[in-house]
Amino acid sequence: MRYQITGKQIDIGEALQTHVQNELGTIVDKYSQRPTDAQVIFSKSGHEYVCETVVHLSTGLTAQASDRANEIYAAFEGCAEKMDKQLRRYKRRLKDHHKDRAQPVELFEASSYILAATEDEHSEEPESLQPIIVAEMQTKIPSLSVGEAVMQMELAGAPVLVFKNEGNSGVNVVYRRDDGNIGWIDPANAK
Repeated sequence: MRYQITGKQIDIGEALQTHVQNELGTIVDKYSQRPTDAQVIFSKSGHEYVCETVVHLSTGLTAQASDRANEIYAAFEGCAEKMDKQLRRYKRRLKDHHKDRAQPVELFEASSYILAATEDEHSEEPESLQPIIVAEMQTKIPSLSVGEAVMQMELAGAPVLVFKNEGNSGVNVVYRRDDGNIGWIDPANAK
């Protein structure tokens, strides 16, 4: 597995890098036999250290975790515990879903835009209804089953996931509802 361990405006020593590689390697190897790479980013926010970890699996799924603490090692340990919990929770599903999958998850290119936030609600009417584009990026849309999409959304800790449904080749959305349940939008089944 390839590791990219970096610090945002802080120095990361060799001892911490070795510790991260050993601990994260042990956690990921328990639950996934085919990890490809891991990115670990340390930063400082006020008096706390922040650790953000992203692990890419060869199946195309991604697991993410983050934590903050007063000490840098404690921030990593908390992040590692969260990653361990996520992968443990989905171990059976990771293995079951991808046993039948001969090829990794297919990814499709798409454009992603960041739109400027609207002014406060008491401001005047906007001159046009066209939003201002702040940034334009490329993103990837995975081709997944609905179950895999829900699992990917949970692993990434994301509130919403757009995916290409393998069942009907349409673009679908799964999202976390306010009541804690998962919502699924499937335009192909619209009447």
